[in-house]
Amino acid sequence: MTSPGDDEAQQALLLRRGFALEYGTLFWNVAGIVVLGIAAVSARSVALAGFGLDSLIEIGASAVVLWELSGTGPERQRLGLRLIGYAFAALAAYLLVQSSVVLATGYHPRHSALGIVWTAVTAAAMFALAAGKVRTGHALGNPVLRTEGRVTMIDGILAAAVLLGLILNAALGWWWADPAAGYVLVFYAAREVREIFF
Repeated sequence: MTSPGDDEAQQALLLRRGFALEYGTLFWNVAGIVVLGIAAVSARSVALAGFGLDSLIEIGASAVVLWELSGTGPERQRLGLRLIGYAFAALAAYLLVQSSVVLATGYHPRHSALGIVWTAVTAAAMFALAAGKVRTGHALGNPVLRTEGRVTMIDGILAAAVLLGLILNAALGWWWADPAAGYVLVFYAAREVREIFF
């Protein structure tokens, strides 16, 4: 049987872990905007530019969770969830437009070794961070942290999709693979919006 003091210590540990996961995500995505900006300009890659926008959305989602963790309450959690839902909706809309424009215009990006390396490492980092957020959010009973864990998971999926598109473009000249993968991500993001708002 645990004492109230043990429960409080466990909650404090989980809260510190939640903050650490969010700060890790925040700093990774800030660095990612710089790396992706360089890679996108040098390769003229719409996909890499789009992934940079996704990093901005992830920064916003992390900021929401850090704000929510600093003063948890039902009203703050509801607002936090709505803000994350809006970030998902913005991501879905952007990916839908971006993928459609790239396919319609037949835009062919250059190859990007930097983009391939960064998206590969980012995918692994985001999957690990997402798993930690979901576990910690469940243990804390915090739906905002759990939901933002799904945002981070989608960020990892998007990194993997962009990576696949970059590899297929570099190896086989399949320029359309990246925008096609974007449509899959639109589905995931739209599903999260539906779960948050409906």
